[in-house]
Amino acid sequence: MRDQPLWRLLASANGPIVIGLLQSHLYTNERSLPTSIFHERIGRELESLRAQGEDLPQSAQAYISDWLSQGYLERRFPLGATEEEYELSAASVEAIRFISNIEQPHSAATESRLTLVIQALVKLAEDTNADKAKRIERLKAEQTRIKKEIEAVQKGQIRVLSDDSALERTREIISLADELTGDFRRVRDQFEHLNRKLREQLINDEENRGVVLSSVFAGMDMINESEAGKTFLAFWRLLTDPEQSATLDEALDDVLSRQFVNQLNPKDKSFLISITRNLLEQGGVVHEVMQAFARSLRNYVQSREYLEQRRLNQLLNEAYRTALSIKDEVKTTDALKYTLVLTSSRITSLSQLTLHDPTTQALPDEMKDGDAPDISLDFVAGLVAQSEIDFRSLKENIRSVLETQTQASICDILEKYPAAQGLGSVVGLVALGSKHGCKAETHETVTWTGSDEQRRSARIPKIYFLREQINELA
Repeated sequence: MRDQPLWRLLASANGPIVIGLLQSHLYTNERSLPTSIFHERIGRELESLRAQGEDLPQSAQAYISDWLSQGYLERRFPLGATEEEYELSAASVEAIRFISNIEQPHSAATESRLTLVIQALVKLAEDTNADKAKRIERLKAEQTRIKKEIEAVQKGQIRVLSDDSALERTREIISLADELTGDFRRVRDQFEHLNRKLREQLINDEENRGVVLSSVFAGMDMINESEAGKTFLAFWRLLTDPEQSATLDEALDDVLSRQFVNQLNPKDKSFLISITRNLLEQGGVVHEVMQAFARSLRNYVQSREYLEQRRLNQLLNEAYRTALSIKDEVKTTDALKYTLVLTSSRITSLSQLTLHDPTTQALPDEMKDGDAPDISLDFVAGLVAQSEIDFRSLKENIRSVLETQTQASICDILEKYPAAQGLGSVVGLVALGSKHGCKAETHETVTWTGSDEQRRSARIPKIYFLREQINELA
């Protein structure tokens, strides 16, 4: 027990501070926080505590890393998130609830708690009774009791709970509902343990591996079919049942309309108002995790990834057995005469990455203006000619040819005015022809000389420019 996270947290020297920080930031309001925000908030809290005289020498990152290794926190990377997120472990939730119960203990034996026990036992006895006669007898007795109660109500004899009893019963309901939200974390931990256990069976246990493989390939969800999966799915179906949900919402609205609810403290009243939403949110998270584990296990098997991991496991076991076999022959002080080349890569967590600051690489002196380069208009014109098609010259060439003939193809234009820009001139003529010319059903071959003085040719659609359209080329 002393090795469990719950015991270590309660027994640690700075346990009250750690529990207070975890409760303030990951229990009371938010249930999870991104790494950057959690580090920043804990850093502010530590500065405030140091100002009050607390001995907390380490940084926020160091404390959070220690809490993670101790099992007080869990770190996950949700789908679609940009960074890792922290949330409380099941042990931390139990520690916070344990301390809260010490601060606000229940009464030794309340009427509402006894009523819940009696009702649960009666319901259990009824639901497990297979005797037909006894069940009919019980239903008739219940029918008689209900009939008498209806007659009493019609006569105005209504028994209403006192405010004290109603508040007592309300607090018991809030306590039970709060325990349910804590149970969700333990159920999710059970699914994670089951997921790891099934993967270990696929890698290590030759006998169980066949069972798991055949079940997965048969389409069974091993997570859903587990004891924890069946229990949670039954609870989830009850929680999401339309009839049960409507009954719960109606009862909750009736209770919130009563005067005694105003005597609850703000925390309990807020919890009561959002009880349905909280249960659905926490249950929905566990349901998604369960489905994700089931899908990932099936993909893990179907992708044959487990075969590679099993091979690595076999290599590690073989190396371990070899080391054990020579442990009596080779001393720990003997030189092995073996060189192991280590990687030079640094492996760090994503949360430790920092943005590059260009100012740290700035030169000490001010930046000086460079000398203006020698440049001419002809040089600029050459750069423009290399980067843009000279449509103005191409249009002038087309108009010049059409002044002497009624129509001209691209090949006719290039025969009189060779492609000054190589392929660029050909592309420019095709672009002008698609806009201002007439496309024929045949093709023609055009030639040009590139900037490397090489003669090239291409077969393009035959496009005619007509004298009637010469004004369009102005």
